Amino acid sequence: RAIARHEVREIEQRHTMDGPRQDAALDEEEDMVIIYNRVPKTASTSFTNIAYDLCAKNKYHVLHINTTKNNPVMSLQDQVRFVKNITSWKEMKPGFYHGHISYLDFTKFGVKKKPIYINVIRDPIERLVSYYYFLRFGDDYRPGLRRRKQGDKKTFDECVAEGGSDCAPEKLWLQIPFFCGHSSECWNVGSRWAMDQAKYNLINEYFLVGVTEELEDFIMLLEAALPRFFRGATELYRTGKKSHLRKTTEKKLPTKQTIAKLQQSDIWKMENEFYEFALEQFQFIRAHAVREKDGDLYILAQNFFYEKIYPKSN
Repeated sequence: RAIARHEVREIEQRHTMDGPRQDAALDEEEDMVIIYNRVPKTASTSFTNIAYDLCAKNKYHVLHINTTKNNPVMSLQDQVRFVKNITSWKEMKPGFYHGHISYLDFTKFGVKKKPIYINVIRDPIERLVSYYYFLRFGDDYRPGLRRRKQGDKKTFDECVAEGGSDCAPEKLWLQIPFFCGHSSECWNVGSRWAMDQAKYNLINEYFLVGVTEELEDFIMLLEAALPRFFRGATELYRTGKKSHLRKTTEKKLPTKQTIAKLQQSDIWKMENEFYEFALEQFQFIRAHAVREKDGDLYILAQNFFYEKIYPKSN
């Protein structure tokens, strides 16, 4: 190993002397763009505020993608504009973009370098309950803002018992289409094709997808893998005042009967299958990246090296 490390150091020194190779590597890092197409009510505000708190220190830009009426599907012409902005807006690189938009495949537009996608999802019933009360009572982030369903005192349990539209199983269909993307079939409630496409995108198009219930571990992995953006994020989450910034007001947990009724729906079964799929993948990645000691998680150091490097240097 000592010989291998010595050889690697010599190669690094030669690359430093060459100049352009090192500059190219730096340019690559500075050209990086991350897209966080955040799903509503998944702790996305808490996570995004960490990116805002770190951007000045870590020298990158944060931009919110504000779509009209929070529509997650862009028009074809807006898709073209968005892709062009993301890829050619050099003044905003490195950049962290976030917003309630569904996945967009950049390769369809002929770009050479795709952005890095990340996301967080949540237990589907817990997400719906949170959103239900959020529309009625808001949260502690902007407590004075009037919400769309403000004044409606009906509990989530009462809504489900009465078969209300705001708590219908169809309202669970959100995380799958967000990962599926801009195809028509993605937004057909209960589409098996949409779920399969969402799973494919999660594995092949997303750098990392965490879960709300294990947000700190998600942040820890991002800091280890993408320190250019997330250096200091774990400590900030643990100690900062914004770690649990946005809490829905007046939220009441549903009864077992309410949960059981929703779980009879095929829509819940599909959204839950997708959530369990994402959770298993996240835990698999985490298991290969960290070790636990005395109840704490520690990021593993580099676990590979180079050897048998030829041709030998003179």
